[in-house]
Amino acid sequence: MQSFRKELWFNTGKRMEFINITNEITQCVRESGIKEGLCLVNAMHITASVFINDNESGLHQDYKDWLEELAPHEPLLRYRHNLTGEDNGDAHHKRQIMGREVVVAVTDGELDFGPWECIFYGEFDGKRRKRVLVKIIGE
Repeated sequence: MQSFRKELWFNTGKRMEFINITNEITQCVRESGIKEGLCLVNAMHITASVFINDNESGLHQDYKDWLEELAPHEPLLRYRHNLTGEDNGDAHHKRQIMGREVVVAVTDGELDFGPWECIFYGEFDGKRRKRVLVKIIGE
C-alpha cells in the first residue's frame, strides 16, 4: 500500500466563503500515483469545513443564508464561546453542520464521483490562513 500527504492553504477574503477545490484534489490524486484507493480531504481548523455538493451559485447562497439563520454571527453575546474574547462562536456551529471531511474513492487514478459532485472548502471565520489536509492511500 502507498500513502500520499499534502497540505493545501487558503486565506479567504470574506468571513464565509465556499471554494471549489476539486481541481486541486484531482491534481493531488495524479501526483500520488495511486490508481485504486481512498482520498481523505479534511479541514484542519475548527471553523472551516470540507464538503461535497453541486457547484451551483444559487445552492451556495442558499447554504450561506441557511447557516446564518441557524447560527447567526450576531449578536456576539449569543455564544458563551465569545465571552473568551473570540467572535467566532457561530463559525464553530457552522462547521459542525457542514462537516469536517470527505472521503472519495479513487478508481483508475481518478476521483470516483457521482454526477455533479465537487469538493468544496467552506470557510466560516475567514480572513486568515488555514489549511486542508489531503491524504490518499491505496495502490
